Amino acid sequence: MTTRRTFVRALAAIGGLAWAGPLGHAQTAAPATARVRVQTELGDIVIEVDGKRAPGTVANFLRYVDAGHYDGGTFHRTVKMDNQPESPVKIEVIQAGVREDQAKSGFPAIPLERTSVTGLKHTGGAVSMARGGADSATSGWFICINDQPSLDFGGARNPDGQGFAAFGRVVSGMDVVRKIQQAPSSTNRTSNTEAQKLTPPIGIVKVARVTP
Repeated sequence: MTTRRTFVRALAAIGGLAWAGPLGHAQTAAPATARVRVQTELGDIVIEVDGKRAPGTVANFLRYVDAGHYDGGTFHRTVKMDNQPESPVKIEVIQAGVREDQAKSGFPAIPLERTSVTGLKHTGGAVSMARGGADSATSGWFICINDQPSLDFGGARNPDGQGFAAFGRVVSGMDVVRKIQQAPSSTNRTSNTEAQKLTPPIGIVKVARVTP
């Protein structure tokens, strides 16, 4: 594992090379840093991703960005202190996903890059990958509102204690992030799944790299 991680990081530091994903699919190595603009119905959010410390996660995210899968997607979930009836550990995030017609035609799931390895914590404005199992992240991602240490490695939000893969941060547009979090959500508060649905979802117009 250590040898492969070192190899992947080395590739990420050298632009223009490729590495094999978990299922043998070639992936372009992530740049050391890059900025991405997320244009939403409520305004723009600019994200800076850290390909030096989270190369696999950043390469995966940028692959979806460059393929246009997030264009026409949505912010579909808002997690607030009052809409987590099934969660003893509370968090505050908003979650985004690809447009509906791309939901089943994405790329293979990626290995989890743990915060204990990357050093990228879930502080306010951190951007991270949504997941179920430890190595199941694909296209879904979220933004933290305020510090969320329970999402780091060893945190209690996920029962497996492995945390989530933070890979960047919001550099402008946190006012938009907070507007999305406070947008109307379902009044059904009997389960997390229902209570956290944005109603309606907040549309994503376009997601693209910011030209230097």
